[in-house]
Amino acid sequence: MGKFPIFDKIEEELPDDAGIVDTCFEGANIILYTKNEKLFLHSQDLIKSIVDKIKKRVEIRPDQSILMPVSEAEIFIKSKIPAEAELFDIWFDEKRSIVIIEAKKPGYIINSQRGILKEIREKTYWVPKVIRAPGIKSDVIRTIRNTLYKNSEYRRKLLNSIGEKIYSPWERKPNYWVRLSFLGGGRQVGRSCILLQTPESNILLDCGMNVAGTSDFMYPHFEAPEFNINDIDAVILSHSHLDHCGAIPLLFKYGYSGPVYCTKPSRDVSTLILLDAIDISFKDNFKTAFSNNDVKEMIKNTICLDYDVVTDITPDVRMTLHNSGHILGSAMVHLNIGNGFHNVLYTGDMKFAKTKLLNPAVSKFQRVETVVIESTYGASEDIFPEKKDVEQELLDSIIKTIERGGKVIIPVLGTGRAQEILLILDDAIKKKKIPEFPIFLDGMLWNITAVYTAYPSFLNKTLRDKIFKEEEEDPFTSSKFKRVGSQQERMKLVEEEGPCVILATSGMLTGGPSVFYLEKLCDNPKNSLIFVSYQAEGSLGRKLQRGETQILISSNGVKTENMKINLEVITLYGITGHSGRNELMDFIQKMKPMPRRVIINHGEASKCLDLASAIHKTFRIETIAPKNLDAVRIR
Repeated sequence: MGKFPIFDKIEEELPDDAGIVDTCFEGANIILYTKNEKLFLHSQDLIKSIVDKIKKRVEIRPDQSILMPVSEAEIFIKSKIPAEAELFDIWFDEKRSIVIIEAKKPGYIINSQRGILKEIREKTYWVPKVIRAPGIKSDVIRTIRNTLYKNSEYRRKLLNSIGEKIYSPWERKPNYWVRLSFLGGGRQVGRSCILLQTPESNILLDCGMNVAGTSDFMYPHFEAPEFNINDIDAVILSHSHLDHCGAIPLLFKYGYSGPVYCTKPSRDVSTLILLDAIDISFKDNFKTAFSNNDVKEMIKNTICLDYDVVTDITPDVRMTLHNSGHILGSAMVHLNIGNGFHNVLYTGDMKFAKTKLLNPAVSKFQRVETVVIESTYGASEDIFPEKKDVEQELLDSIIKTIERGGKVIIPVLGTGRAQEILLILDDAIKKKKIPEFPIFLDGMLWNITAVYTAYPSFLNKTLRDKIFKEEEEDPFTSSKFKRVGSQQERMKLVEEEGPCVILATSGMLTGGPSVFYLEKLCDNPKNSLIFVSYQAEGSLGRKLQRGETQILISSNGVKTENMKINLEVITLYGITGHSGRNELMDFIQKMKPMPRRVIINHGEASKCLDLASAIHKTFRIETIAPKNLDAVRIR
């Protein structure tokens, strides 16, 4: 069957009339394409037997020669989908014999008493997969899906080449080692990027940009001697904030052609955020280091995984993504290195507490020796108030501003806190804790919130139930929230709209419509600016937090204006997707098993050192707070 021994093991289990035309890899999975119609339709027991013996995922799909033609299959499928499912689109991944059925209410297809999916398989021989259409229309999500399925042949070749690398012969030598090099995020918040190396593999954990940094400090240290773009085997994206994903398109620009592993929400939201960054930079006469084409290459090379699915990503590294509780689709990355030689957990950004959006971060694992943990709020003074108290403070601040006839600006990152605040406001209005008033979403918030409606399985159970069972109460599609989609609408909002709340990107006031609203509304003391996100050193947001009232700001990259800050500036600690000091300590304490070593990153230097000292003193385990360009051998 092929040059890989595992193919020979599979062939031994197949019947003589299997009709296998091709055997290939899809990453770590093995796909058999057959011309035998009966084998395709009735292979469940055979596949189970093979999987039990080789301990790898195997799937039998139909060869293209027996597939119903696309045009006929589309007509047949449409005739079988009930109107209640609200069919949105049908996509054919032709080179992989898969048809993707996109519907607003996929349960009517998946759970159909009529066995719709079984009938589609039996009549068309296509492999049907059902996905949820976003509850909010999004052209960008459609473009992402179109890019994937229209590049079916490229994807098949890519996935096969990744599998060939994974299944290449490997044997752990006596001098085997594991090393982490910090190319960004060492004693700083921004440009997170860690290079994990073994004698066999080179893997990047995140590759972000410093949104508040100058050009010299914006991207990871690609000039580090241990970094070679041609040696990178895989990139793992923990979540879709720019300080973690913002430099991934640069890798493709520089010649990288390998996989990017993440969850589906992280793929979609990171694409939106990266395209938005390009758009904002263009409007500000500042050119980003990457282009739309580089983002497209990233999409084509993305491999998406659900939580708790174990997969090989190189010959000697096995990966599992776990919920980190930070934002939609955010993941902690567990790596089993060298077939049990060493186990690393990279938390990325994490929240070890339930929020209105998400379940808390996972804390139980099979094995962990080394943990790399964030410390955004790791200092001893970073003790958050009770959740109900900070939510009430938010509501009180808004009501006070509305009652005095002002407008509220809430700068937010595109994903995470924005949606948390929408839920807080929606719930408070429904329970009549606050009067109903206009709430506007600007920037990419509308498209990103659409992603939340497409992946409810990543949300906590309370919110999932509202979306699945009580769709009329889906808070994300509430009529309370109004979209701002043009400069004309922004001017009308500023000049004609009365008291209201405006959520706009960017969260640190480093660009985008939030800066526009600040410029237009900053001189009126009736208005207020409420910070709910982390404000990095060097950002306009951090300057306002420090109490600066005269701000120099560049308009269109050329003209410099002096803004007089008369509006009320409020900072709320606790409405965050990050863990505070107590949560971080609690996470380490409740980890099972307890790690031998904790490496602290993603925090200002003082916070990293403070948290490292506290963990060492409390738990008597080794702690390290590396600087950028430090390399740490962990085994």
